[in-house]
Amino acid sequence: MITKLVFEETVLMVVMAAALFASAGTFDWPAAWLFLGEFAVLSLAVAAWMARYDPALLAERLSSPIQANQKAWDRLFIICVGLGFVGWLVLMGLDARFQWSRVPTWAQVAGAAGLAAAFAVAWATFRENGYAAAVVKVQAGQTVIDTGPYRLVRHPLYFGVMLFFAGTALMLGSWWGLAGGLLLTLLVAVRAVGEEQVLRRELAGYEDYAARVRYRLVPGVW
Repeated sequence: MITKLVFEETVLMVVMAAALFASAGTFDWPAAWLFLGEFAVLSLAVAAWMARYDPALLAERLSSPIQANQKAWDRLFIICVGLGFVGWLVLMGLDARFQWSRVPTWAQVAGAAGLAAAFAVAWATFRENGYAAAVVKVQAGQTVIDTGPYRLVRHPLYFGVMLFFAGTALMLGSWWGLAGGLLLTLLVAVRAVGEEQVLRRELAGYEDYAARVRYRLVPGVW
């Protein structure tokens, strides 16, 4: 499993680096190097925690994002978001090449903090929910989780993804990336609605939980 983790992490880092630097037309982009470094350290830290405390969850998270019994709409979502993610990185690289954006240093620092917060939310979610699969499904023995961040929103991991999109765009100094991140967030919100339909049908107690915790992604908003 560790070998698979290192392989998948390496592939992801190579893809992200290639998308960013190829579109930027240069390796002389300090913000991109800092982003890739922070991403690598934080993602490996969360994975190392799962390897020690919840290896079953890590194995599930490392499984293929396209699975035989996966809902067709969720398979389409994974494909669209995967392609959209790469396109989003390319957009920010082009922004850096042609200098479309002027993002102040303090906003880039805030972006780095937002990226760290995104991984902190992911860790808190995985700590509470050992059934946080990468695909939409109800697993054997799964129960409703209403502790930790699940007390505030029904999809805390998606809230973390939203922080990731915003933090990354700001850290890389791209207002266009921030706009693109909003579009990707809308796709995630659509998936949250579809996922809830599955959970309401297939997970005992979820209907009562949804009545208690009103908000899906952002407390007090939606």
